Amino acid sequence: MLWFAAPPVAPGSTEGTFETIDVARLRVGMFVRLDVGWMNHPFPVSQFRLSSPAQIDVLRSTGVHQVRWSPALSHLAAEAAPEAPAAPTAPEPPKADPAADELCRQRDALARCEQQFAEVADALRDITRAVPASPLLAGRQADALARALVRKLGDAGDTCVQLLADAAADDGTGHAVNVSVMSLLLGRALGCSPAELAELALGALLHDVGKLELPPERWHAQPASGALHQSAYRSHVALGVAQARRMALPRRAKLVIAQHHERDDGQGFPMRTAGGRIDPLARVVAIANRYDNLCNGPWPGQALTPHEALARLFGEEAAAFERSLLEHFVRVVGVYPPGTAVQLSDDRYALVVAVDPARPLRPRLLLHEPGRPATEAAFTELATQPRLSIRRSLRPEALPPEVRRQLAPRSRLRYFWECVPAPADTTPPAGAM
Repeated sequence: MLWFAAPPVAPGSTEGTFETIDVARLRVGMFVRLDVGWMNHPFPVSQFRLSSPAQIDVLRSTGVHQVRWSPALSHLAAEAAPEAPAAPTAPEPPKADPAADELCRQRDALARCEQQFAEVADALRDITRAVPASPLLAGRQADALARALVRKLGDAGDTCVQLLADAAADDGTGHAVNVSVMSLLLGRALGCSPAELAELALGALLHDVGKLELPPERWHAQPASGALHQSAYRSHVALGVAQARRMALPRRAKLVIAQHHERDDGQGFPMRTAGGRIDPLARVVAIANRYDNLCNGPWPGQALTPHEALARLFGEEAAAFERSLLEHFVRVVGVYPPGTAVQLSDDRYALVVAVDPARPLRPRLLLHEPGRPATEAAFTELATQPRLSIRRSLRPEALPPEVRRQLAPRSRLRYFWECVPAPADTTPPAGAM
């Protein structure tokens, strides 16, 4: 099934105008916008062109009575277009500007991902608040959220990992969503079934649920903490397993919670389980969890850049994780993951903002351009720039001050998946010949 996301709209254009229409009057080819939360409808994006009668049937089955549609963005046969009152002649739209259109598309994609991240984070926050008093209800809600994420990912088709500019979530909730997003993308790359992905997502969302019973100062293992602090911190695993039983979570989701700190070399905790005795889903979450902790640790001054975190996993911590899983993880997040500051082969600086797993060495970049306002910074796809490559990664503090101000590297990294746009639809609308 092809999904057509919103094309960019030039400033001053009438193409951004949406009109209300009854669902009963929808036709194939209409470009529609759903004004309900992303988690509250069954489609991978909230605005798209209807490409089949089946999509209209699904939309009608949701109980929504009206949606908005854009006549200018629709591809309709002349006889299928709904009648509309005559409108005054619109001024001629400005000439196309490919660079401005691409910037608009990238910003639309970013805003969409930020909204989706926020909806998942809000839902998870409500669930965790319900856990102490209503564990069974919280368990059912968490299961529904996990299944919704799996359904959304399955409907999305090809995806890339997108760095978010402003994802409003506390550190605990943001970490859980990050780990869930990366675990799902890695699980899909490994060929997990939908049922396995549902338990993977559920375990990832709740992998730290045991910390609800600990004071915040015991949520992390401090570098120089004593034995008592370490023991209290590590107790979150057992507390989480006990909570998972009260929530009636399925078996493999409980194993994820029980084993997300275990390591292939047997040096993890709490049971020092090694190698093949660790559940495969827990091994996926262990990698995503460790990576996010390295990038988004509780002490920002000690956080690694995404590229440094990958180097750590493949270097001094290589024995802790199965090599083939790490290699798949790199394909998902890229050799230079989103959030990495880089210098290019032409000496320019850039920030990696998205990675397509099909091109892990050719990410999407936010470019530094001297004198250009940060709000107008340009994006480029390395996949379309064969003569341009990444020379090296840099820590944010190593960037020149002007570059750092414009690129604004994030101190807290948040991720979500973005639907890779389908090839442009070049078929003329029916009746246009």
